[in-house]
Amino acid sequence: MQVFSDFDGTISIQDVTDIVLSCFAEPEWEDIEQEWKDGRIGSAECMRRQIALIRANRPELDALLDTVAIDPGFVAFRDYCRENGLPITVVSDGVDYFIRHVLALNGIRDLPVIANILTHRVVDGQHTYALAPSPATAGCLAGSGVCKCKVIGGIERQIYIGDGRSDFCVSGRAGLVFAKGKLADYCSDQGISYIGFDDFTDLIPKMQAALPGIARPPRALLQSSIA
Repeated sequence: MQVFSDFDGTISIQDVTDIVLSCFAEPEWEDIEQEWKDGRIGSAECMRRQIALIRANRPELDALLDTVAIDPGFVAFRDYCRENGLPITVVSDGVDYFIRHVLALNGIRDLPVIANILTHRVVDGQHTYALAPSPATAGCLAGSGVCKCKVIGGIERQIYIGDGRSDFCVSGRAGLVFAKGKLADYCSDQGISYIGFDDFTDLIPKMQAALPGIARPPRALLQSSIA
Protein backbone atom coordinates (compact mmCIF):
# COMPACT_ATOMS: atom_id res chain seq x y z
CA MET A 1 0.00 0.00 0.00
CA GLN A 2 1.27 3.45 -0.87
CA VAL A 3 0.16 7.04 -0.32
CA PHE A 4 0.17 9.55 -3.18
CA SER A 5 -0.52 13.22 -2.51
CA ASP A 6 -1.07 16.24 -4.70
CA PHE A 7 0.94 19.32 -3.73
CA ASP A 8 -0.61 22.68 -4.74
CA GLY A 9 -3.59 23.42 -2.53
CA THR A 10 -3.20 20.07 -0.80
CA ILE A 11 0.21 20.05 0.91
CA SER A 12 0.80 23.74 0.21
CA ILE A 13 -1.79 26.22 1.42
CA GLN A 14 -1.82 28.05 -1.93
CA ASP A 15 -1.03 27.14 -5.52
CA VAL A 16 2.72 27.79 -5.70
CA THR A 17 2.83 28.16 -9.47
CA ASP A 18 0.10 30.80 -9.40
CA ILE A 19 2.04 32.74 -6.76
CA VAL A 20 5.17 32.72 -8.92
CA LEU A 21 3.29 33.70 -12.07
CA SER A 22 1.42 36.48 -10.30
CA CYS A 23 4.69 38.02 -9.11
CA PHE A 24 7.10 37.40 -11.96
CA ALA A 25 5.34 36.47 -15.23
CA GLU A 26 4.37 38.73 -18.10
CA PRO A 27 0.64 39.64 -17.97
CA GLU A 28 -0.21 37.23 -20.81
CA TRP A 29 -0.06 34.35 -18.33
CA GLU A 30 -3.62 35.15 -17.29
CA ASP A 31 -4.89 34.92 -20.87
CA ILE A 32 -3.25 31.50 -21.17
CA GLU A 33 -4.85 30.47 -17.88
CA GLN A 34 -8.25 31.38 -19.28
CA GLU A 35 -7.64 29.26 -22.37
CA TRP A 36 -7.03 26.31 -20.05
CA LYS A 37 -10.12 27.05 -17.95
CA ASP A 38 -12.17 27.23 -21.15
CA GLY A 39 -10.90 23.80 -22.18
CA ARG A 40 -9.11 25.05 -25.29
CA ILE A 41 -5.69 23.76 -24.17
CA GLY A 42 -4.46 21.13 -21.74
CA SER A 43 -2.59 21.92 -18.57
CA ALA A 44 0.74 20.77 -20.05
CA GLU A 45 0.59 23.38 -22.84
CA CYS A 46 -0.76 25.96 -20.41
CA MET A 47 2.11 25.49 -17.97
CA ARG A 48 4.82 25.42 -20.65
CA ARG A 49 3.66 28.72 -22.11
CA GLN A 50 3.23 30.36 -18.72
CA ILE A 51 6.59 29.29 -17.30
CA ALA A 52 8.33 30.79 -20.34
CA LEU A 53 6.89 34.18 -19.31
CA ILE A 54 8.68 34.30 -15.94
CA ARG A 55 11.04 37.26 -15.62
CA ALA A 56 13.09 36.75 -12.47
CA ASN A 57 16.56 35.58 -11.51
CA ARG A 58 17.05 32.53 -9.33
CA PRO A 59 17.60 34.44 -6.04
CA GLU A 60 14.39 36.40 -6.62
CA LEU A 61 12.49 33.20 -7.34
CA ASP A 62 13.91 31.47 -4.25
CA ALA A 63 13.05 34.44 -2.03
CA LEU A 64 9.42 34.22 -3.12
CA LEU A 65 9.30 30.46 -2.62
CA ASP A 66 10.58 31.03 0.91
CA THR A 67 7.24 32.71 1.72
CA VAL A 68 5.05 29.75 0.70
CA ALA A 69 3.38 27.94 3.61
CA ILE A 70 2.45 24.28 3.81
CA ASP A 71 -0.39 22.68 5.72
CA PRO A 72 0.67 22.83 9.41
CA GLY A 73 -0.30 19.19 9.87
CA PHE A 74 1.65 17.74 6.96
CA VAL A 75 4.92 17.01 8.79
CA ALA A 76 3.01 15.11 11.47
CA PHE A 77 1.14 13.25 8.73
CA ARG A 78 4.44 12.34 7.02
CA ASP A 79 5.73 11.01 10.35
CA TYR A 80 2.49 9.12 10.95
CA CYS A 81 2.71 7.37 7.58
CA ARG A 82 6.36 6.51 8.22
CA GLU A 83 5.47 4.94 11.57
CA ASN A 84 2.85 2.81 9.82
CA GLY A 85 4.99 1.71 6.89
CA LEU A 86 3.03 3.74 4.34
CA PRO A 87 5.42 5.31 1.78
CA ILE A 88 4.40 8.77 0.51
CA THR A 89 5.04 10.09 -3.00
CA VAL A 90 4.23 13.66 -3.96
CA VAL A 91 2.69 13.66 -7.44
CA SER A 92 1.86 17.02 -8.96
CA ASP A 93 1.07 18.70 -12.26
CA GLY A 94 3.06 21.61 -10.86
CA VAL A 95 6.79 22.39 -10.95
CA ASP A 96 9.38 20.11 -9.36
CA TYR A 97 11.78 22.91 -8.38
CA PHE A 98 9.07 24.89 -6.62
CA ILE A 99 7.84 21.84 -4.73
CA ARG A 100 11.26 20.63 -3.62
CA HIS A 101 12.24 24.12 -2.46
CA VAL A 102 9.11 24.57 -0.34
CA LEU A 103 9.37 21.09 1.15
CA ALA A 104 13.07 21.53 1.97
CA LEU A 105 12.29 24.84 3.66
CA ASN A 106 10.05 22.86 5.99
CA GLY A 107 12.69 20.22 6.66
CA ILE A 108 11.23 17.64 4.26
CA ARG A 109 13.89 16.24 1.94
CA ASP A 110 13.09 12.54 1.97
CA LEU A 111 9.92 12.33 -0.14
CA PRO A 112 9.91 11.33 -3.82
CA VAL A 113 8.51 14.15 -5.98
CA ILE A 114 7.03 13.52 -9.44
CA ALA A 115 6.22 16.76 -11.26
CA ASN A 116 7.02 18.84 -14.34
CA ILE A 117 10.74 19.55 -14.64
CA LEU A 118 11.96 23.16 -14.55
CA THR A 119 15.04 24.18 -16.51
CA HIS A 120 16.83 27.52 -16.16
CA ARG A 121 19.50 29.23 -18.17
CA VAL A 122 21.00 32.69 -18.56
CA VAL A 123 21.48 34.03 -22.09
CA ASP A 124 23.00 37.51 -22.52
CA GLY A 125 22.10 38.30 -18.93
CA GLN A 126 18.46 37.25 -19.40
CA HIS A 127 17.11 34.52 -17.12
CA THR A 128 14.85 32.14 -18.99
CA TYR A 129 12.80 29.19 -17.76
CA ALA A 130 11.27 26.21 -19.54
CA LEU A 131 9.19 23.24 -18.50
CA ALA A 132 9.39 19.61 -19.55
CA PRO A 133 7.18 16.69 -18.51
CA SER A 134 8.54 14.00 -16.25
CA PRO A 135 9.66 11.35 -18.80
CA ALA A 136 7.92 8.46 -17.07
CA THR A 137 4.57 10.27 -16.91
CA ALA A 138 4.32 12.02 -20.28
CA GLY A 139 1.55 11.38 -22.79
CA CYS A 140 -1.44 12.09 -20.57
CA LEU A 141 -4.72 11.64 -22.46
CA ALA A 142 -6.19 14.54 -20.46
CA GLY A 143 -3.41 16.88 -21.61
CA SER A 144 -1.59 17.13 -18.27
CA GLY A 145 2.18 17.35 -18.06
CA VAL A 146 2.18 14.64 -15.40
CA CYS A 147 -0.13 11.68 -15.96
CA LYS A 148 -1.10 10.80 -12.40
CA CYS A 149 -2.90 7.68 -13.61
CA LYS A 150 0.43 6.33 -14.90
CA VAL A 151 2.09 7.12 -11.59
CA ILE A 152 -0.28 5.01 -9.50
CA GLY A 153 -0.80 2.31 -12.14
CA GLY A 154 0.49 -1.06 -11.05
CA ILE A 155 0.37 -0.26 -7.31
CA GLU A 156 -2.03 -2.83 -5.89
CA ARG A 157 -3.52 -0.62 -3.18
CA GLN A 158 -3.27 3.13 -3.56
CA ILE A 159 -4.29 5.94 -1.24
CA TYR A 160 -4.74 9.23 -3.09
CA ILE A 161 -5.03 12.69 -1.51
CA GLY A 162 -5.99 15.74 -3.57
CA ASP A 163 -8.05 18.85 -4.04
CA GLY A 164 -8.28 19.98 -7.66
CA ARG A 165 -8.74 19.43 -11.39
CA SER A 166 -5.47 17.59 -11.95
CA ASP A 167 -6.74 14.94 -9.53
CA PHE A 168 -10.03 14.20 -11.34
CA CYS A 169 -8.87 11.34 -13.58
CA VAL A 170 -6.77 9.58 -10.99
CA SER A 171 -9.51 9.70 -8.35
CA GLY A 172 -11.44 7.01 -10.23
CA ARG A 173 -8.45 4.65 -10.23
CA ALA A 174 -7.18 4.85 -6.64
CA GLY A 175 -8.25 2.34 -4.03
CA LEU A 176 -8.94 4.96 -1.36
CA VAL A 177 -9.44 8.68 -2.02
CA PHE A 178 -9.23 11.55 0.46
CA ALA A 179 -10.61 14.68 -1.18
CA LYS A 180 -11.39 18.32 -0.51
CA GLY A 181 -12.27 21.36 -2.63
CA LYS A 182 -13.00 20.79 -6.31
CA LEU A 183 -11.97 17.14 -6.12
CA ALA A 184 -14.59 16.43 -3.44
CA ASP A 185 -17.23 18.10 -5.61
CA TYR A 186 -16.11 16.08 -8.64
CA CYS A 187 -16.17 12.77 -6.75
CA SER A 188 -19.68 13.55 -5.48
CA ASP A 189 -20.90 14.38 -8.99
CA GLN A 190 -19.31 11.28 -10.51
CA GLY A 191 -20.33 8.84 -7.81
CA ILE A 192 -16.72 8.15 -6.82
CA SER A 193 -16.28 6.98 -3.25
CA TYR A 194 -14.11 9.33 -1.19
CA ILE A 195 -13.49 10.54 2.34
CA GLY A 196 -13.63 14.30 2.80
CA PHE A 197 -11.03 16.13 4.87
CA ASP A 198 -10.16 19.69 5.82
CA ASP A 199 -6.41 19.44 6.48
CA PHE A 200 -3.75 16.87 7.28
CA THR A 201 -4.40 17.02 11.02
CA ASP A 202 -8.01 16.12 10.28
CA LEU A 203 -6.88 13.41 7.85
CA ILE A 204 -4.89 11.31 10.34
CA PRO A 205 -7.86 9.98 12.38
CA LYS A 206 -9.84 9.48 9.18
CA MET A 207 -7.07 7.35 7.71
CA GLN A 208 -6.83 5.40 10.95
CA ALA A 209 -10.57 4.68 10.80
CA ALA A 210 -10.42 3.71 7.10
CA LEU A 211 -7.47 1.34 7.60
CA PRO A 212 -8.07 -0.49 10.89
CA GLY A 213 -5.19 -2.72 11.81
CA ILE A 214 -2.87 -1.05 9.31
CA ALA A 215 -2.75 2.59 10.36
CA ARG A 216 -2.14 2.79 14.08
CA PRO A 217 -2.70 5.97 16.11
CA PRO A 218 0.20 8.47 16.01
CA ARG A 219 2.97 7.59 18.47
CA ALA A 220 2.57 10.91 20.27
CA LEU A 221 -1.10 10.13 20.93
CA LEU A 222 -0.26 6.65 22.24
CA GLN A 223 2.39 8.07 24.56
CA SER A 224 0.01 10.70 25.92
CA SER A 225 -2.67 8.08 26.61
CA ILE A 226 -0.17 5.89 28.49
CA ALA A 227 0.96 8.85 30.56
